[in-house]
Amino acid sequence: MAIRYWLGVIQRDHVVLGVRQGFVQINHGQRGGLDQMRESDGFVYYSPRVSTPDGEPLKAFTAIGRVSDDTVYQAAVPRPDGADWRPWRRSVDWYPDAVEAPIRPMLALLDFTSFTRNWGVQLRRGFLELSRHDFELIRNEMRPPHPDDRRFPTASR
Repeated sequence: MAIRYWLGVIQRDHVVLGVRQGFVQINHGQRGGLDQMRESDGFVYYSPRVSTPDGEPLKAFTAIGRVSDDTVYQAAVPRPDGADWRPWRRSVDWYPDAVEAPIRPMLALLDFTSFTRNWGVQLRRGFLELSRHDFELIRNEMRPPHPDDRRFPTASR
């Protein structure tokens, strides 16, 4: 089966938790979308804001990795009221050295944003499939800069 590439939309504070614990969760813990992913698929998070609900605007790719297995699982997350919340998740091997990359310098280059000025509308769904081109472009922008790169900055740095 061919490798596919996915983008999830979530605030950076939630991304940090998922990266720390090695999982991806989309659309407030719903299962839909997670079933489409397979082991080795690429996954990237885009964060419109730093935190929920009204954090500072960010508009950057904040984590990138590969789906590590074919299991969709439900986690038990305790709530302050003592009840458990049971979000659906997938395990991901996150690229540990990835750095945040703002989307704005890539807008004209990405397949999913280059065709419209209203590119953000499709992100409201919280989950979408990316082209390999888009995933590779984002991955390149999220690579940490080499010390020699300071002499030759890219468009986004």
